[in-house]
Amino acid sequence: MKQFLITLFAVLTVQISAETVLLKGGLVHSGNGETSVVQDILISENTIVGVGNNLIINGKTRVIEVNGLPVTPGLISPMSNIGIVEINALDVTRDDESDILSAGFSIFNAFNPHSTGIPWNRSNGVTSAISTPSASSFPIFGLGSHFVLDGSLEIKGAKDIAMFGRFGASYGSRAETLSLLESLLEIGKMAKSMPVEEILEMAIADKLELQSQDIVALGKVVNDDMPIVIETNRAVDILQALAMKQKYGLNLVLASVEEAPMVLEKLKESNTPVIIDPMDNIPDSFDELGSSLDLGKILDQAGIPIMFSTQRSHNYHLMRQGSGNAVAHGMSYETAIKGMTKTVAQTFKLDNRGSIEPGKLADVIVWDGDPLEPASFPKIVMIEGQLQDLSSRSSKLTERYTNKEDKPSSYKH
Repeated sequence: MKQFLITLFAVLTVQISAETVLLKGGLVHSGNGETSVVQDILISENTIVGVGNNLIINGKTRVIEVNGLPVTPGLISPMSNIGIVEINALDVTRDDESDILSAGFSIFNAFNPHSTGIPWNRSNGVTSAISTPSASSFPIFGLGSHFVLDGSLEIKGAKDIAMFGRFGASYGSRAETLSLLESLLEIGKMAKSMPVEEILEMAIADKLELQSQDIVALGKVVNDDMPIVIETNRAVDILQALAMKQKYGLNLVLASVEEAPMVLEKLKESNTPVIIDPMDNIPDSFDELGSSLDLGKILDQAGIPIMFSTQRSHNYHLMRQGSGNAVAHGMSYETAIKGMTKTVAQTFKLDNRGSIEPGKLADVIVWDGDPLEPASFPKIVMIEGQLQDLSSRSSKLTERYTNKEDKPSSYKH
């Protein structure tokens, strides 16, 4: 495999920006929810220009035989701290918290494209991610941004694409949290017709210690269709969130939703996407007594758009394992693939990514086995048509300590 990657890297990096590449004969999971089929993928510069069989190519096209291996779009993590947190226990490596801002706290400018978590996740198939502030005692804790994980110092992505918050018994007084959320959304509504300076002078804004950035951000959620992701679990809290969606016209996304099956019809009628961790079936609080490994299947059969999270900090690629677990318990296989790709792109308006179809950016993964099997790994990772280095700190350490060459013990120990 190592020689295969070296050869492939040499082939693709020679004037790749000026070439056309054909990935030939892969088992393509398009990300659109359709059944996989053996097809070719034609890539010109950074874009997919053709998908199918017998595609027309010229003599300068680089042809790479995929030989029936699974091919998927690049995976997109909908919730992460990639590039924002290096070591959870070390505050000086964390840029995910603010002492001043709340709803308007943006982590975009703190993104570190050389974070060690990026090559690790990229080598496991994650080509881009939405990074978010960490949870706080305030019900809304800031804005998430989308980042392309190609390691370039020229940061690519989309700034401040969604707001994140949560409520429930585990996060303080439920009644107070809901009241605060209502007040914050009302303030966001005011931002459409009142100057920010006037809102800042109001007693509620002063009491909540809101800054101008907070008010502007709340206005984007209530008035400009910015997605707001609310983490909550108890059935009645899900209904409260859906009521807020209707009242304020929110572009709502719900996360965790362990008791969603109890309010399934209301959730389905609301057309609200969800982010779930299919591995989480052990209640952490009284809000999660309805936890079940069947959650993914139930939501899928109801036609609710599903995305995936993981509790393993830094290891966001483990959403593959979670989605595979959901499939083992009844979720459709292609729903699982779509939930890591196109559903994320659609939900967060990343319109040029998330599926293998003409016109989309060429974020493409070729796997050595079933993408939902934890023992499978990428053989090829392309981000915007560029072949990516699959090495990481972990792979380099593995090579160092399993190397059979005759080297001094100080090198190996």
